[in-house]
Formats: sequence, C-alpha cells, structure tokens
Amino acid sequence: MAASVREKQAAALKRMLNFNTSPLKNTAAEPVWKVLIYDRFGQDIISPLLAVKELRDMGITLHLLLHSDRDPIPDVPAIYFVMPTEENIDRICQDLRNQLYESYYLNFISAISRSKLEDIAGAALSANAVTQVTKVFDQYLNFITLEDDMFILCNQNKELISYHAINKPDIMDTEMEAIMDTIVDSLFCFFVTLGAVPIIRCPRGNAAEMVAVKLDKKLRENLRDARNSLFTGDNMGAGQFSFQRPLFVLADRNLDLATPLHHTWTYQALIHDVLDFHLNRVSMDESVGSEASPSGARPKKKNKKSYDLTAADKFWQKHKGSPFPEVAESVQEELDTYRAQEDEVKRLKSIMGLEGEDEGAISSISMSDNTAKLTSAVSSLPELLEKKRLIDLHTNVATAVLDHIKSRKLDVYFEYEEKLMSKSTLDKSLLDIISDPDAGTPEDKMRLFLIFYITALQPPSEVSDLDQYKKALLETGCDLSSLNYIKQWKAFTKIAATPSNYGNSGVKPMGLFSRVMNSGSQFVMEGVKHLVLKQHVSRCFYDLQETDDYRYFDPKMLRGSERSRLLFQAVVFVVGGGNYIEYQNLVDYTKAKPGKRVLYGCSELFNAGQFIKQLSSLGQK
Repeated sequence: MAASVREKQAAALKRMLNFNTSPLKNTAAEPVWKVLIYDRFGQDIISPLLAVKELRDMGITLHLLLHSDRDPIPDVPAIYFVMPTEENIDRICQDLRNQLYESYYLNFISAISRSKLEDIAGAALSANAVTQVTKVFDQYLNFITLEDDMFILCNQNKELISYHAINKPDIMDTEMEAIMDTIVDSLFCFFVTLGAVPIIRCPRGNAAEMVAVKLDKKLRENLRDARNSLFTGDNMGAGQFSFQRPLFVLADRNLDLATPLHHTWTYQALIHDVLDFHLNRVSMDESVGSEASPSGARPKKKNKKSYDLTAADKFWQKHKGSPFPEVAESVQEELDTYRAQEDEVKRLKSIMGLEGEDEGAISSISMSDNTAKLTSAVSSLPELLEKKRLIDLHTNVATAVLDHIKSRKLDVYFEYEEKLMSKSTLDKSLLDIISDPDAGTPEDKMRLFLIFYITALQPPSEVSDLDQYKKALLETGCDLSSLNYIKQWKAFTKIAATPSNYGNSGVKPMGLFSRVMNSGSQFVMEGVKHLVLKQHVSRCFYDLQETDDYRYFDPKMLRGSERSRLLFQAVVFVVGGGNYIEYQNLVDYTKAKPGKRVLYGCSELFNAGQFIKQLSSLGQK
C-alpha cells in the first residue's frame, strides 16, 4: 500500500530536521544536537505528527517560537521552520545580526519570493554571516495532517479563509482572489507532498470552481518547467513517489449546510462537538473534589487537563468512528481486563510472600512455576501501565461526553434530526422539543430548527408557522441571526432539498431502543438511547464517480485530449470548511469499496457551535 499522506508529511519533516538529508536507519551514532525555531504555523504542522520524544531522538534539544525572547546559543546549529511572511523574515534578519546561532538552516513552509530571499541575503551580508546561512529550502508543507486520510489547510488565521470570509455579502474581488490564492497554495503543497498530479473535478459556478481553475493553472505552470518541476523524480524527497494519479473532487460548503449543524453519535465527532478538541488534543476541566469549600472561601479553581488522541493509541484508532454506547462498553471491558491482570500480579506476589519486594528480588528466586508466572507478569508492567494510562484517558473523556449527552438530551436531537434528514415519520412535534426547558441549550434548539428549515421541502410560511417557531426560539434564548442568513441562502441557491438529497446525509439510527448498561459499569447509560449507525455518504460526496455535470481538469493533459479512466485514489476537499461527521461518513463509505482509498480535506475544521457563529455573523442586519 502506498504511504499515507501523514507518513509522507512526517517523513518530509524528519528529513528537514536532519538538515534536509534522509535520516539513516538503525544507526547507533549520536544525533547532531540542534535547536528548532518555528512560528505558530510550523508548530501546528509538527504537533499532530511528531511527539516531543521523537524530536529529542532527532537531536532537537530546544524548540522555540520565532517571536519569543531567545538567548544566543553560539555553538549550535538552528533549523528554522516558518512561513515566509514579512515579520518572520524581519525576525530572521534580526537573528542573523545578533549572531544567535552557529549556523542557520532556513526552511520555509511555503515557497519564498525572490524579493524576500534578497532581504535575507542583504541582512546576512551586513551581519557578516553569509557563511553561516547554510541552506535555504522551500518545504511545501503548508497543510496540517490530522489522520492518515484527513487534512486541513490551517489553524492559524483560519478566519481569513472561513465560510464567513468567502460568503460575506460585501466581499471585494481582490479579497476573494487572496482567499482563493491562499487555499490553492496549500493544496499545491499537499499534492507536492503526496507526490502526484491530480485529475480535478468540481461543480460549476461557486468557490470550488474558482479553486479548481487556479490550482489547474498552478500545476500546469510547474509541470511546464521540466527542469524545476516538483513532480519529477529528481525533485521529490525521500518517501515521495508517484503512484496512480488521484481524483481530486472539490465540493462547496454551500451544497450542504445541514450536515455541519447535525448532532452526531460517533466518538470522535462527539468529542469535537461538545469538548474543546483541536489538532488531535482534547482539553477539559479536571473534575475537582466535590467537597464544599468553607463558607466565605473562594471556590476551587478547575484545572485544565489535556489529552493527545494519537495514532499510537490503539483504542482510539479502533473506536473513534464507533457509536458512543459501543465506546462506553469497550472502555468498561478494557478496564475489567486491566483489573484482572493487576489482580493476578498481586495474587502471585501474596502467594510467594513478596508484597513490597522489588523486581530484582523476584528474579533471583528459583524458577518455580509461580515465579515464572510472576516474572512474566512483572516484565509486562510497563505495557500494563501504558494500558492503564489510556484507559484513564478514555474513561475521563467518555465521562465528560456522556455528561453532555445526558444533560442536553443529545440522543433525542440526533434521532430527531436523522428523521428530518431522511424524511421519516416524526414521533413528536418540533415545537415540543424547542419548548422543552430540559432539552438542550439554546444553540442545540437553533441547530435542530435550522436543519428542519434547510431540509424542508416546503419551508414554514412567513406569516403564521414561522412566527410561532420564532417566538418559541426567542423564548428559549436563541439568536435568530443564523436563520436570517439561511433564508437568504435558500432563496439564492433555490435548492429544493428532496429526500434523495438529504437521505444520504448523516448516520442513520435503526433498531432504536433504550437500554441501561449493567450497574457495575463506569457509564450508566440510563435514559440514553443505544442508536446504531448505518453507513451513508454526505451529500457533498454523493455519487463521487458519477459527476458528469462537474468540470474536468487534467493539468498533465493537453486541452481536448482523451480523459483518464477509473481512478483508485480520491481526495475530497470541501471549500468553506468541514467536520468529523463527513470525514467519518467517507471512512465508512471507503470500507465498503475494497481497494479504493479516499482522503478528506477541508479549508478549516469547525464544530456546529463555531459554524453557527459564522452563520449568525452573516445574518446580522
């Protein structure tokens, strides 16, 4: 199987950290000690891919932000990994003048312009540091990989290419050009790292088409200059090679505004929806002891706790796309298995009278059957401790998610929205849920109503019905600005959301039943429905191969030549932002297509709360 984009980007970073030469495998030699200087963009690219330990193994003793106060370390080489912005270039020039390091390896996340290179050269000359600037590289790594099959364009300054930025009514042509150029620059970097020239498909008449036209032009220009092309063998870094060309499908967020608002039921998407989760790190308030503070004393401050959900976490890899009740059961099973193993070690120690003995004492005893068992159990202790850490992590995270599900009745919202989106029979009225003071936050109610309004074949009439809904929403504290925008959007796009459009949107509950897990479980799921998910593909990706009405671009092909046939790798990219619901839908869709591989990308990753804020901002009068 070809290397994933995550493996390729990680390999490119490791190569960069080894002074742009391929790291030697299985070498016992000490690495060259060096410092890494990055900006916020560089930090966001590195942090989901390389842990601090991996950086240390590669000889990185210090990693510092470019714009922090840094002391001189004159006998150490410095590797810079920054965007080629005006302020970054100025700071690099300042570092050269201050003689901070022994030598400078300048790596730019995106291609640096000639004028900025000349600025660096001028500063190096005036600082008499020309020989110290050892290498200058364009790395073409201006995107963030979160999964083997998922990437986003940026985390810093994402508001500059957000759904709001692209769709604001007073946008000027120059602003739109700048947004499209930023998106295209990152997508170009993505395909350079992937090592393949895509075949591009996109719908007509929207931002996705503008991106496709610009990307096709940029790729053609690069391929035309054969000597400097980034897609020929000589210029492709280690671990990069061209495999069968990918199909690149560009979708526009405006094709589907319902899915990003949808309440979800899978583990990863729920974490992103209800907790603070970005760049694969979840941050939450640590539950502080429930004992009351003495009267008059300040309440205890809650500690923030962060957990990294990484590719090395097998439980996460297995269950991130599972329905939440399944995850809760699996955490409990893992906990029971761990306790059994821990009890076995204690039992063996007590049989042999070894409580409190260290491992050295144990290994020196004659090897009876029990001793052999105990030695084996003790040798597996590090593995057991790591298992315990992961169980604690997922117990804490899943408990926090469950608290939200219970307090906001998220299972009720998920089930009701599924019925709306698949045009099933509704068992209670929408007004009942909106008016129920115990069901969710004002934002939950607004999300539900917007999905109803978007997917309705016949939206509620302006006079009586809509007023009734508006009144109920206002009474529960909802901000109706987002509805103003959705009304404009619906009138403008004239999309009649037929059952076939939205029947494919989310994950579908079937065989719904309430259940209580056994009382010994950490997760008492009482009153929470055990919803089973059915595989579906979001509307943005509906009929991926059957896109005859989509425009076709092949940067390698002369105009009018024969089109390429069936492709086995696809990259689906949403201009205007995406979410974990669509990513999970696509993962499930791919599982049903053996031998095919589909990657998901988006200009920014938002949860429903962040998206509704953008809609509200667009709808403010």
